[in-house]
Amino acid sequence: MRDTILAVLSCLACASAAIAGEESVPNFAEGTLSGDWGGARGKAAKHGILFETAIKVDALRNRGALSTGAKTVSHADFKLRLDFETALGWQGGSGLLNIISDSGWGPNARHVGALMGTTNLEVAAPTTTRVFHAWLQQSLLDDGLSVRAGIYPIDSEFQVMDSAGVFVKPEYGPSAELALTRGPSIFNNAAFGIRSKLQTADKTLYAQWALMDGIPNDPARPKRTAIRFAKGDGAFNIGEIGWLPEAANEKFQGHAKVALGLWGYTARVNDLIDVDPAGNPIRRRSHGAYVLAEKTLARLGADGARYISGFIRPSWTDGDSSAIRNTLNLGLMVKGPLASRPDDVIGVAWSRAGLSDKWRTTQLPAPTGHSEEALEVTYRYAVTPWFAIQPNVQHTKRPGGRTDIPAATLIGARFEVIL
Repeated sequence: MRDTILAVLSCLACASAAIAGEESVPNFAEGTLSGDWGGARGKAAKHGILFETAIKVDALRNRGALSTGAKTVSHADFKLRLDFETALGWQGGSGLLNIISDSGWGPNARHVGALMGTTNLEVAAPTTTRVFHAWLQQSLLDDGLSVRAGIYPIDSEFQVMDSAGVFVKPEYGPSAELALTRGPSIFNNAAFGIRSKLQTADKTLYAQWALMDGIPNDPARPKRTAIRFAKGDGAFNIGEIGWLPEAANEKFQGHAKVALGLWGYTARVNDLIDVDPAGNPIRRRSHGAYVLAEKTLARLGADGARYISGFIRPSWTDGDSSAIRNTLNLGLMVKGPLASRPDDVIGVAWSRAGLSDKWRTTQLPAPTGHSEEALEVTYRYAVTPWFAIQPNVQHTKRPGGRTDIPAATLIGARFEVIL
């Protein structure tokens, strides 16, 4: 018992890159900067308690668009994962507490002004520390059904394309048109809600649905974490069905997924243009849809660990109350471009945000085009299993939809450490 308590305390005092629920204990000595702490972390993992910490820093310099200049943003991620079945004998129970801290005015706010953004670490408030995940989950029917309740960001499970995870630009997480609506529960502003998921025994087919508070946290206090159900917040619904054709293949390494999703708000917002006979803005419910597909296209080695994957994701919204009406994301990633560099990743991606005609009308007399387009090229160089440097180049045409300002070119790098 004494050893168990010491192991738990040691786990809470240090960090790991572990994922709860794995059948084998992670190799902390090689996978983290601070190591296994004399075996304490491994012992804690065997008792179902894992604590992980990662730090990311983006340093990007822009030329063109609104102004030329450089900015740095940072993100610290602290996660406590609990496997209650292992730790307490609670069959099918698990939980996650995730605290994030973000700082620095980003390059998009100061220099670019792109509707799709420039880095997925940039947040509205310059310094924010929040609870991002705080939920409990119960799995039933041999993991065929799971129900999760608490503070939960939908972009952790919905609209996810694993093959796009290497990219720095934010539109390869939640789609840009959804991110610009009134209050989706996405980074770094998560709401309270419930998520349920059904999957077949071989995990190749799934259906999931989430019902969230329509406005995360407290808009009047943007730096705080709050659970509040204010009048007018309404609710946000999102559902997704998907096919994972290789889920039952234990030897498969790569990407294979097709999914369809629908989302919508129950609360109404003002239409950008339309008014009723009395001259008041017509109130509408925002809604949208998306389709995504990703697939490993080629193998680069006999062991299957090196490959080329591609993805595509078109998405749409009504265009009545936000700037972006539709988006298209396309990309390729190469895992292990060289046999001597099996953990490196190269990525090339392009996105187009189609702008709402109503929004363009509200921007007059400023000239706007029909779209904003962006290209990103990146190379994640794995220096060690716990430290990576990721050079990044971006080029954005018509940032903010404006045709009267030059394109933006950003050059910089992301630095990532797993502690």
